[in-house]
Amino acid sequence: MHAIGVSQYGPPDNLQSREIPRPSTPTGRQMRIETKAVSVNPIDIKVRGGTYDDPPDYYERVRGLTKGEEPNFHVMGYDGAGVVREVGPDVRHFKVGDEVYYLGNPVLQGSYAEEQLVDERHMGHKPRSLDFVQAAAMPLTYATAYEGLVDRLGIQPEEKAAIIIINGGGGMGAIASQIARRVLKLPVVITTASRPETESFSRDVGGATHVVNHRDDIVRQIRALDLPGDMPLKYAFITSRTEQYLRPIADLLAPFGRMCSIVQARFDMYGTQCMSKSLTFSWCWLATGAYHGYVNDQEEKHREWYEKLASLLDDGTIKCHLTQRKRLTLGNIREAHKQTEAGKGIGKTALGVDEPGDHPVFQ
Repeated sequence: MHAIGVSQYGPPDNLQSREIPRPSTPTGRQMRIETKAVSVNPIDIKVRGGTYDDPPDYYERVRGLTKGEEPNFHVMGYDGAGVVREVGPDVRHFKVGDEVYYLGNPVLQGSYAEEQLVDERHMGHKPRSLDFVQAAAMPLTYATAYEGLVDRLGIQPEEKAAIIIINGGGGMGAIASQIARRVLKLPVVITTASRPETESFSRDVGGATHVVNHRDDIVRQIRALDLPGDMPLKYAFITSRTEQYLRPIADLLAPFGRMCSIVQARFDMYGTQCMSKSLTFSWCWLATGAYHGYVNDQEEKHREWYEKLASLLDDGTIKCHLTQRKRLTLGNIREAHKQTEAGKGIGKTALGVDEPGDHPVFQ
């Protein structure tokens, strides 16, 4: 089969299309999926560039991905959508022919391939209201945002509290603000954005109640909002530049507030208001369960979230944040990587095998 990946980590032009063996017969709770669409995320950029460091031993773990197959070829991609073609003996919730959307395991071959093995614990039935390209844009951002807001920050539905979400115009921020406003029903959802188009996107798609410019003093801007006294700024969800935002968020959060970041960073809390306010800081890495053998984790939670997300999308509670769609070719994958790396995108970019064009898919 054809797959897109790298034999040497580096810039987008290192991405190649190769013929590699099809996946082996699925075991346990694995399923063999025929790929119909994928999306591009910042994690794809870091992995391809050889700089991914959320787990310090990541590249040691992936060295054996293609042992006995195509040497040193790492298939990229995490988000995907497609059709179940074969199921492992322990699969409980899916059958051959089901249309699904999913998130792959970070230490297995990725979604930029004609077929992929995926564990059923990390997928859901594709929302009826979305096509494959739209569906492929959803899994990583939704589950990360949900885990960050609900599991890490501990937000309760309909709390009388406010949250600030850094980078409301990005794919992660656009989903996190929707969950905060439309699912958890927080009365005040503040996001950051700096361009008219990202501010509009954060309000119209993300559902933000307030947007502040991250290129200016966010402490001054948020204090100028004059939020109600019974609506404390209790939560912060950081999706960009943790070290840049730690100090201002510590200044802004109410005592005993909580912040969560999904962006690896080096920083020092000394000299901030973190201790004087008894603030809680936590990390959110969506792959923790799978990477560490589900120790101290609920194995079925992601699958349950994806099934719930399908109903939220179908009834209009959550809006798909896809903004660019392309044919799933090597050239378009490279271009999507370059755009994402530049940091100027809005929402998500996804690529599908049935999108218009004459160039062969995965090539």
